Amino acid sequence: MKAIILLATLKNKGRSNTEALVEFIAPYLKQQNIEYEIIRLASQNIVPGTYTHMNVKDDWTEIYNKILEAKILLFATPIWWNNHSSELQRCIERLDEVYDIILEGKDSPLDGKIGGIIITGDSDGVEHITGNIANFFCSIGVTVPPYSSLGVIWEGHAKNSKKTKTQLQKYYQRNYAKDATSLAESLKKAAK
Repeated sequence: MKAIILLATLKNKGRSNTEALVEFIAPYLKQQNIEYEIIRLASQNIVPGTYTHMNVKDDWTEIYNKILEAKILLFATPIWWNNHSSELQRCIERLDEVYDIILEGKDSPLDGKIGGIIITGDSDGVEHITGNIANFFCSIGVTVPPYSSLGVIWEGHAKNSKKTKTQLQKYYQRNYAKDATSLAESLKKAAK
């Protein structure tokens, strides 16, 4: 069973709270025999648009094909001004063509896929973003099972925080191990 994780940090390299949370969750996915690939969106060339296939050369077609091959699709995003990141929004916009297919009365190419949501922030916004992404997933044929989101709000995620990756991992392990287990188990159960 394969998962594609779209890592929507705004950083193309260096310390990222969202990347640290994805790395924390990864062993829980492995325990459920879920293989995964992390695609760091900020390191990809994804042009703006609302179609999967456009007359441009960028990385979206390859990413979309990986989504089609996977059983599980995870969106991992930081919170910026009570919203998901602009990197994730660009992917949502490029997936709009899937919704066009559904409006034509055809089956979604993403039918049967299982969706999950990973969010980091320092003050608020998790419920709002989770609801928006879950709504989007449902609109394009991706199933969102119970317990398939993990949002961590903590002042240690603040923009100017100097927390190391090790400190982040210890905090997640101490406070979110049960949630990570539930997330991985729910994804596996729904994907069967």
